Amino acid sequence: MGRSETGRRWPRSRNVRPVPLLLLDLDNTLLDRASAFRAFASALLADIGAPPSDLDWLIAADNDGFTSRYEVADALRLRYGLSATVVDIVEVLHEGVVAHSKLDPLVACAIQIAGNAGWVPVIVTNGVTRQQEAKIRNTGLNRYVAEWVISEEAGVRKPDSRIFEIAADRARMGLRGAWVIGDSPDADIAGAAKLGLPSVWLHRGRRWAEPRYQPTASAKDVVAAVAIALDHAHGHAHSHSMSR
Repeated sequence: MGRSETGRRWPRSRNVRPVPLLLLDLDNTLLDRASAFRAFASALLADIGAPPSDLDWLIAADNDGFTSRYEVADALRLRYGLSATVVDIVEVLHEGVVAHSKLDPLVACAIQIAGNAGWVPVIVTNGVTRQQEAKIRNTGLNRYVAEWVISEEAGVRKPDSRIFEIAADRARMGLRGAWVIGDSPDADIAGAAKLGLPSVWLHRGRRWAEPRYQPTASAKDVVAAVAIALDHAHGHAHSHSMSR
């Protein structure tokens, strides 16, 4: 599933010059899924005639996308006596989030700056292939990244190290020097820790609570996270050249 759809010449060999991978999460990292779901949920509740006050219930039921779509669909069907099948409601849930997903121009700019600095950005995301790929393409993210790996089609989920190794293989690169950026302690930061890779955690206003491992740094958003990774790499390269 090759992906560089920009016409850009990404580095493709481990033997040319050392270029680092930037392994980026999708939901609530590159794309603001929380805002997309909130906008979709508001429209859905208005469409079925539910009170606006039910928005909090639906957002809680969704649990940042971690609740099975079938469970959310079943809950909607029971709560509002919907005649649609669970399968049909799942389809609405998938399509609704895709339709409301938008790429922040600042995020696009940050990825582009990383690419211009010699990094190779690759999306590594858990989720349903059709939905995640639709988000990547419909928002235009595909124009800014070299590759992407989605857990359903890869057959393995974060934090399993293999999904990051698949990402490196698709980019025809090694993992040496790679950074992981994401909002999930259990998926992104745990995955980075298993591989011994540096990471930036998008805290989204939360406190770090996992005692077994921790991110290299934390940031409020992906723009700041990319800046941290680039700054660390530049500092390391600078100190290395000074020591020679």
